[in-house]
Amino acid sequence: MDAAFTAEQDEIRRTLREILGKRCGPDEVKAAVRTAAGHDRELWQQLARQLGLPGIAVAEEYGGVGCSPADLVLACEETGRALLPSPLLATAALCVPLITALGGDAQRSALLPPLATGGLTAALAVSGPALATALALTGEDPSGQWSGGGRAGGVQARAVTADAAGHGGGWRLYGEAAQVLDGHSAGLLLVAAHTGGFARSRTLLFLVREDAPGLVRSRQAVLDETRPQARIELRDVPAELLGDEGADVLGALAATGRTAAAVLAAEAVGAAGQALDRTVEYVRQREQFGRAIGSFQAVKHRLADLYVRVQAARSAVYYAAWDPDQGGLALAQALETLRVTAGEAIQLHGGIGFTWEHDAHLYFKRAAADELLFGPVHRLRAHAADRAGLFADPATAPVEASAASSATSPPAPTPASTAPRTSPPPPPPAQEKVAV
Repeated sequence: MDAAFTAEQDEIRRTLREILGKRCGPDEVKAAVRTAAGHDRELWQQLARQLGLPGIAVAEEYGGVGCSPADLVLACEETGRALLPSPLLATAALCVPLITALGGDAQRSALLPPLATGGLTAALAVSGPALATALALTGEDPSGQWSGGGRAGGVQARAVTADAAGHGGGWRLYGEAAQVLDGHSAGLLLVAAHTGGFARSRTLLFLVREDAPGLVRSRQAVLDETRPQARIELRDVPAELLGDEGADVLGALAATGRTAAAVLAAEAVGAAGQALDRTVEYVRQREQFGRAIGSFQAVKHRLADLYVRVQAARSAVYYAAWDPDQGGLALAQALETLRVTAGEAIQLHGGIGFTWEHDAHLYFKRAAADELLFGPVHRLRAHAADRAGLFADPATAPVEASAASSATSPPAPTPASTAPRTSPPPPPPAQEKVAV
């Protein structure tokens, strides 16, 4: 494939790297994540106004830039380099595709323009630690059991009949969802809820506004502060159904997961590349035994191995940007690369690298948190192998093929010819000696 980029794509990357280089250093990242929103609101608005970052993959008729998801992937490689804390992933990679795929004309017209301009942020809420399962990254769940399955737990939805005056109708949600990315600050929540009981069991998506009565949101203490998470509690909350009841919600979630996997992989590759660059810069300056530690052959070999890993993962990400069906494999390789690179960065920074406050730990925390949220790596690879049929059981081959193969094969040997001998044959009888 030709991985050359257009002039517009190169300009987006250059401008984004320039802005983030000035406004999103390690100290600025640490300060932004400790604010109430969990990100720098002023920087978010600047990225939205100058680059249209949240609306890159939104059609122009809804106020977006009108680019493809591949452009969003390339932009997220730069945000990953800076470990940018922002609602970009939750809004542009998770919620916008779902609203575009499932929403009605009125819903798309009302929601997509403010989401594209950055004036409104959104978050996807699924019950329990099931985000990877809901997006079909680590396995298929055709029945949607992750959303509750009609049992206790999860988020349940029930339809309410309007009274005679036409008031009080609609839907009500009850339950809770943990690990909601940017759920504490999003102005709009897309909540996956189970409805229909056992007779008509199905999963639907609902729109919940931030000021809905009965909605309780609390920010959680997490390992990676650059990806803030919240716990969402819904206590008989009024909600609006996204699309109609016959919508293929599970299919839309799986399609969104493929694109989101490429976006996440791009962020991981960007973070791994930056961690490697910072490590190379450090070993050039740090001296030991009268020479830079980067001049030692053992250090060179370790850095060379990391460089090969990062370049291989970047190639996988660019391929996934072109073919989102490969997003799962690209995500697995990128997450593994980031974990190994961040660990080596801590090692090569020596004693200072082991201090919890060092910048190298920002990349290590991102690697660990992303693998917990969207992995683990071995399950991403196993699911990709299952989809490709690499480990299909030969015994499940069609019966016709088996019959045809048996018809053309030679006849089986008779049981007599195949019966094992139980004892050796008797020796010949001894001959008599006759005198002559």
